[in-house]
Amino acid sequence: MDAGRVWRLYHRGELVGEIDEQSHDFPWTYGRFRPLPGFEPLRPLFAAWNAAVDGEDDAAMDRAYDAVRAAVTMTQPDGRQVAEFLLSIEDDEAGFRWHDEPFEDG
Repeated sequence: MDAGRVWRLYHRGELVGEIDEQSHDFPWTYGRFRPLPGFEPLRPLFAAWNAAVDGEDDAAMDRAYDAVRAAVTMTQPDGRQVAEFLLSIEDDEAGFRWHDEPFEDG
């Protein structure tokens, strides 16, 4: 575990939340989410993603993923921007997987 590593979320260049890395279950990373005031308008995007995943609705997952990726960017603990990620936030828990290059369509 990489205690002390903090991943950051941005919306239009504004820091809107931080994820304190807690654990890994490859390829997923999990952590405690700390929202900042700018996150509240984005919360419904993550609720839609969680509902689509829970409902196993592929079309809704695609729409929700696109909405999240259009709204937020993410940086690694060293400050480099994450090229591609899947991110779930529910209450104060976050889970994500990431990659240095965009995911392949398909």
